[in-house]
Amino acid sequence: MFSKNYTLVGIPLDCGKITKGCLMGPDAFRTAGIVEMIDNLGHSVNDIGNIFPDKYEEENDENLKLYKLNENIAWIEKIFRIAKQEIKNSIPIFLGGDHALSAGSVSGVSAFAKEVNRPQFVLWLDAHPDFHTLHSSSSGNLHGTPVAYFTGQPGFEFFPYLEAPVPTENILMLGLRSVDSEERNTLKELSMNTVDMRYIDEFGIKTPLEKFLQHIKKVNGMLHLSVDVDFLDPIYAPAVGTTVPGGATIREAHLVMEMLHDSELITSIDLVELNPFLDKKGQTTYLMVDLLASVLGRKIFDKSTTSYI
Repeated sequence: MFSKNYTLVGIPLDCGKITKGCLMGPDAFRTAGIVEMIDNLGHSVNDIGNIFPDKYEEENDENLKLYKLNENIAWIEKIFRIAKQEIKNSIPIFLGGDHALSAGSVSGVSAFAKEVNRPQFVLWLDAHPDFHTLHSSSSGNLHGTPVAYFTGQPGFEFFPYLEAPVPTENILMLGLRSVDSEERNTLKELSMNTVDMRYIDEFGIKTPLEKFLQHIKKVNGMLHLSVDVDFLDPIYAPAVGTTVPGGATIREAHLVMEMLHDSELITSIDLVELNPFLDKKGQTTYLMVDLLASVLGRKIFDKSTTSYI
């Protein structure tokens, strides 16, 4: 296994939805030993601590009905700058924080990919597609909008200018099981690569991911991995405010991570929506760190030791 350079960026963003607690996520990851885990695998790790947005105006437009719009915009601008900078010399791991942070992280790494003339891809592990716009969101919770934003969909006139939209065909959504009718219609129109839990139940999780990774390697793409806690079944990962039964099992999740490691394609990572306030003795936090370890190369045995199969 080759040693790589990783940068941990704590993002205690907790304004993408009303339920509080995700701001504790970055420090929970650290308490669970994320730094030590990366170091023990032989990698270089630099924890730059938690970042915070620059000063912003308090909300004053009650008619917009968007939860903490100005604060979200300030976060996106700050995360964008950090992401674009850190990916130049390392593989940044963004520790959330709710999924609204991906509007900044993905737009930042995609802007860098454009500078080096490489296509940006995204693997979205989530129960939800997060494909609402500022106008289509009925809840006003902006953690449900990042994919629509960083793919350049209309309806984000208040958000920062997008330097390098990610083409919708460059995204694979795995584990979907909570998609509203408006999102469903839009995703069909755009021919988005979506794999719901029924498909995984019937055919398995390996094949669509394998095809996606093969294509990325063929075109020398950069791959951003975004892992929402609710990708996992809540029986294994209860520390999330948007629990949806019927999610991925621990082994399905580890298989995804192991395949990603074997591909050697990962260039940036989000770990999001961890709410330690809802956890059970750190169960979810430790599991997320464990999954990250699989991405970074931890194995039970090398493949060569099972040659009899």
